[in-house]
Amino acid sequence: MRRAASLFLSACLSMTLAACGNDAVQKADAPASQQTIKLGLTQFVEHPALDSVRQGIVDGLKASGYEEGKNLEIDFQNAHGEMNNTVSIAQKFAGDGKDMVVAIATPSAQAVAKAITDKPVVFSTVTDPVSAQLVSSLDKPDKNVTGTSDKVSMEQQLDLIRTFLPNLKKLGVVYTTSEVNSQVQVKDLEESGKKNGIEVVKAGISSLSEVQLATQSLVGKVEAILIPIDNTVVSSFEAVLGVAEQSKIPVFASDVDTVKRGAVATYGIDYYKMGKQTGELAARILKGQPVSETPVEVSKETDLYINETAAAVFGLSLTDEIKKRAKEIVK
Repeated sequence: MRRAASLFLSACLSMTLAACGNDAVQKADAPASQQTIKLGLTQFVEHPALDSVRQGIVDGLKASGYEEGKNLEIDFQNAHGEMNNTVSIAQKFAGDGKDMVVAIATPSAQAVAKAITDKPVVFSTVTDPVSAQLVSSLDKPDKNVTGTSDKVSMEQQLDLIRTFLPNLKKLGVVYTTSEVNSQVQVKDLEESGKKNGIEVVKAGISSLSEVQLATQSLVGKVEAILIPIDNTVVSSFEAVLGVAEQSKIPVFASDVDTVKRGAVATYGIDYYKMGKQTGELAARILKGQPVSETPVEVSKETDLYINETAAAVFGLSLTDEIKKRAKEIVK
């Protein structure tokens, strides 16, 4: 009788252990979409282009099976254009043990990449990830960092400005001297200018409060102003526009949203689409794709956007030919 009871208990124990083992396997094999992902999302500064990127990231993740409130927990932090804030946010995310951090714009991406080395870091709208020392190669990231780049051709922007101002000789540029992405664009612009006999007059800034003064320093020295993809300057674009309109110096941009805010024209990318592309890339990594096998994706598509009202304010005419080339004419 005792032997029978012992055998019965052993059988029950074996069945219980087997059941626990099967349950553990099921949990281990559960798809990522059934787990709650803790995602850190950091943005350097608020302006329409970066806000569009952020929304695109959220939508891209959702389209790939990661939805906030269901299996995704997003901790969004804004650095408000302050470099010290980017570091504090990055350190917070590192301490919180996020499953992944997505960083919008170069300064935020640099801070996060430095603070977090054991979890995936995905960046968006970084003009030159190699110069920013985020990756050593676009094709094969060698660390835990990858993402998307919004680099646009400065030569193409210069050609566009010359379409409106064929006799252009001096072009002003307002940019943040400490932002790597801005440094790269200004260098490219200077090289393009030399090839076309155009002098690039630089007005560098270090903070938001200097944007208006820097723009004023260009008055009487240039025939037009180009705003690169510079987070600090773009976030304070109205300060540039106020001086430019008063002095009748046409302002051109490098992103679509700044054209909608009053710049004359740009060959730009759709920042919402770039954000969605970033979200989809992040989702692939969350589902198990190694970062080292996730190349940096560079936007290949640029479209012409024109602000007809801004052109009229600066006394520039729109030919039928340039109107036909435009994807959108803002009125």
